Amino acid sequence: MKLKNAIEWFWLIVKYTLVGLSIALVIRGFLFIPVPVEGNSMQNTLTQGDFVLMEKFTDIERFDVIVFQMADGTTYIKRVIGMPGDTVSYRGDQLFINDQLIEEPFLAENLAHDEERIPYTNDFEFEELMGVKKLGKGSYFVLGDNRRMSKDSRSFGAISEENILGKARIVYYPFKRIHLV
Repeated sequence: MKLKNAIEWFWLIVKYTLVGLSIALVIRGFLFIPVPVEGNSMQNTLTQGDFVLMEKFTDIERFDVIVFQMADGTTYIKRVIGMPGDTVSYRGDQLFINDQLIEEPFLAENLAHDEERIPYTNDFEFEELMGVKKLGKGSYFVLGDNRRMSKDSRSFGAISEENILGKARIVYYPFKRIHLV
C-alpha cells in the first residue's frame, strides 16, 4: 500500500509541475515578455543592461514607455509623447501638446543632474519637423528620456501602431534596480 501511495504522490507532483511550467510558458510567451535594454537613450528611467518585462494587452497612453520595432528589425524602447491626432512641439525646453503646456515629471531626475547650460530638448515645431500638421491615425510620436542622446521620432519620424510590440512595465534585473516603469 505504501508503494501505491508513493507512486500516486510522484505522479501528482509531475502533473502539478507540468501544469505550472505550462502556465509559466504562456505568461512568459504571451503576457509578460523579457526585453533587454540597450543604449542610454532612456537614462535614468532605464539603463544599459536593464531587463524589462513587456506586456501587450493594455492600450497605449501618453507617457507610456513602449517597445517597438523598425522596418530594419531594430528594436527601440522610448516614451510616447504624442498620440494620434496630436501636434507636439518644444519651445524653451517646454513640451507643448496641441499648444497646451504639459509637465514631464519623469524628466525631473535627469534635469536635476544636468549641469550643462544648453537646452535639454531642442526646440522644434511639429509641422516643420514632421511635414504634417498632426499625427495620423495609429501614429505615435516618441522620445527618449535622455533627450540629448536619443534617436527617436525627431530623427526617424512617427511610429506606426503596427510596429509597437508592447509596453515596458517592470525592470526585473539587475535586482538592485527593480522598479515599475
